[in-house]
Parts: sequence; C-alpha cells; structure tokens
Amino acid sequence: MADDDLRANLHPPQWRNPRASGRYHLVIVGAGPAGVAAAKTALALGARVALVERWLVGGDRLNDGCVPSKTLIRTARLYAEMRNAGQYGARVPGDIQVDFATAMARVRHIRSRLSEAESAMRLRALGVELFFGEARFVDPGTLAVDGQQLHFRKALVATGARPCVPLIPGLAEAGYLTNENVFDLASLPPRLLVIGGGPLGCELAQAFCRLGARTTIVQDLPLFLGNEERDAAQLLSDAFARDGIEVCLNTQVLGVCEEGGEKRVELLCDDYRHTLAVDTILTGIGHSPNVAGLGLEAAGIDHDVIDGIRVDDFLCTSNPNVYAAGDVCLSHKYTHTAAASAHIAVHNALFRGRRRLSALVVPWCTFTDPEIAHVGLYVREANQLDLPVKTFTIPMHEVDRAVTDGETEGFVKIHVGEGSDRILGATIVARHAGDMINEVTLAMVAGIGLRSLSRVIHAYPTQAEAIRKAADAYTRTRLPARIRARLARWLKR
Repeated sequence: MADDDLRANLHPPQWRNPRASGRYHLVIVGAGPAGVAAAKTALALGARVALVERWLVGGDRLNDGCVPSKTLIRTARLYAEMRNAGQYGARVPGDIQVDFATAMARVRHIRSRLSEAESAMRLRALGVELFFGEARFVDPGTLAVDGQQLHFRKALVATGARPCVPLIPGLAEAGYLTNENVFDLASLPPRLLVIGGGPLGCELAQAFCRLGARTTIVQDLPLFLGNEERDAAQLLSDAFARDGIEVCLNTQVLGVCEEGGEKRVELLCDDYRHTLAVDTILTGIGHSPNVAGLGLEAAGIDHDVIDGIRVDDFLCTSNPNVYAAGDVCLSHKYTHTAAASAHIAVHNALFRGRRRLSALVVPWCTFTDPEIAHVGLYVREANQLDLPVKTFTIPMHEVDRAVTDGETEGFVKIHVGEGSDRILGATIVARHAGDMINEVTLAMVAGIGLRSLSRVIHAYPTQAEAIRKAADAYTRTRLPARIRARLARWLKR
C-alpha cells in the first residue's frame, strides 16, 4: 500500500503531460532535489517553468537515498541501544528479536508520507508544467520529450547520478544490490558483504549489522572514509569493531561465483587469497553522473562520463543558455549541495546573476554512530595552501551532556588561521555531529570568529556546548602575557 501511495504521489499512473506551447523561461531536466528546488525558486521569481522527469519526482533523496537510509539507521540504532541497555542503568530485554519486515515497512511508510510534500499534483498546483518521459536535446535551444518539443530561453540539467558498479568478474551473474534496490529487501540477509568503505557503505554496513546481519566491509584502500581526518575514521573503526563488523582494508575482490545458493567471493590481501561465503553483496563505491541519452552533444554541452557536465563557477555549461546543478556536475554529491547549487543556477540563468559556486560553505556528514561531520578545510588542505593553522580540540568526554547520555566517543575540532580567530574548518565526531556542525557553518558564512562563539550562551546541558568550550580554549590563548601578569598582581592585593 505504501509503495502504491508513493507511486501515486511521485508518478501518478493516470498522469497526462501538458501541451507544450510557447517558449519557457526555464526548462529543467530532472526532478530530484536540485530540479525541484530550481522549479520552486524560478516560479517564485515569476518564471514560466517546465520540469521533466523520466521516473519518480524526488530523486535519490526521497526514493533510494537519504530518507530510506536514515529511517533504517534509526531502527538499527534502537536495537543497538536495547542490547546496550545496561550502559544506561536499564535491564537488557530478555529476548531481542529483530523484525526486519516491520522495519522495512516503516521505511516504505515514511518514504510515502514525505512524498506528499513533493507530489506531482502539488507541483502542478504551484504552476509547474510537469512532463514525464525521456528528455533529449535536439538543438541548443530545444528539448524533446514524449513526442513534444520544449523551446526555452534557459535550461537547467539536474539529472543526478547513479550507483557505480565495480567491474568484478562474476558479480553481475551472482547478483548484487545498490542503494537503488537495497530498500526493496523483504528479509534480512544472514551474511552481507559491503564493497566500498565510503559514506554509503559505512552507513548501511553498520545498520544491517545492528539489525542482525553478519557484515563484512571490503575496501581496496588502506583506509575507509579516505577524505576524513584519521582520528575521526579511527573512532568509527572502533565503533565498527564493537558492533561486530569485520573490516578488510587493502583488500581486492578478484571475483564472485554462486555455489549452492551462496555467493563465494575471492579476496586478495597482501598476497594472501581467501574465499568469503556470503548471502548478499551490496556495492557502495560511489556514483556516476547521469549524462547518457540526453543529447548533450546536440546542445553543444561539454561533458564526460566521469566528471559529468562541465560547468564554470556560475554553473553555466559550454552552452551559455544551459546551466547544470546537483550530482550531474558537482564533486560533492549531497542533497543540500544540490539544492544550494540549484538556487545559484536559477538566479544566474534568469537574471544574469554572478553568484559563485565557490562561495558556498558546504558541510557534510556521514550518518554512522558516531556521526562524522565536517565543514571547510582539513589541516592537510590548509597546509597545501600555505595557510598556517591552529587547532582547538574538545573531547566529548569533557562535555557534561555527552557523559550523561553515555555518548562520550568523539570530539569537536575547530581550525582557525594562525594569529586570528577566523574559522577555516571543523570536524565533529559525535552522536549528533550532523546537527552540531551547522553552528560552525553559520559562523563561517556570517564571518563570525571563534572568539565571538565563546560569547554565545549555549543551553546547558547540551552536546553543542563542546563548540563553546573550543571557543573558550581559543580565547584563553589570546590573553596577552602583560594582561595576565597585571591580573595576577591585582589578585594578590
């Protein structure tokens, strides 16, 4: 029933495309987070908008990305908390049985519920001319869809990205899952292999392990979450060990075959070959931009299959009348970045604006337990730019609320320019790091220095108090020696 409601909201079976007429101010290809945000922004500015979607409105975020994954993660966390009830002074339930079918039913229900806000009917009511079908450029100023031609002054390509699938012999024949179909599982796989140690792989590996699957992560690199700071990734590695996840680093998957109803995976690590038997394989090695079949060549739009559509800092393509936004052109493939880039593209396209992508301050978060959130520069990046950095770190075990919550694993680490309080970047590892990073992001956008954050009164007790403590640590270092000496003499009177 929930899936039927989802389809009715996002691609109604009885839907009939409107009759295209005239020249649109903006035609948008792709109704994911970037496309929907662009349509709403353009409408609010008085533009006539056509939006084209080949499958379901909402894109990855709603259908097979953030919404279903975070729903399942929350259920998995609850089971982990029940097993660890003794840590909170409670009695561990005597018979904890995971009801995977009910957990997945909740995923479908929440996905359906949230789909109401972005339904096809609601978009039409707002004034969007919504077309379902495969869009293709036929010339630099025209798109074809469902037998009709849409003429435009400006166009925006927001077709998103699809899961990358590793080229492993036998994988296709044995069968595998990606984020596009993992949420269709009806039963919990007893043994799960996750190929890839990026954010997606780590999040789902931990969730399925906590739901009862014997889970292994295979990563061909020496580290997982390779872009994050090493102490952050190490804390997550410790958490994985406590959960019972086996992590195989520097390990290649040489091949897969199916024997006796199980998948036998041949692995190579440090010249040692061994075979791992599993029931299900999930690939999570990243996403590739959706550029095929769009007729980009006919529109004079430069692109490739690796990086996607090439855009300048204003998100304009090599065709001055066509812009791009979201995963199809950005290296940071996040829902919030997609929406932010869409706003920039619409203003620049319709009003000859000069808003720059590089001006965005973009936070991100891996929603494991603990979460790992980051914004701005890493120390290694600052060093590459010859920017001297001073770092202030507060362990979460020094924060009262983290202690009372039993969530002391992690830290708040804030980087400032040497000799100033300008925040260059921050990493937070904590149960609620994704929420906490927003305060630092706001400070960076508003030009608020770390000294000013020390004057912000934080509600007590909260875990975000760790940010104020880091600011206090900075303030103490800025008290001149002569002032400290004068204060010491005064206090001795």
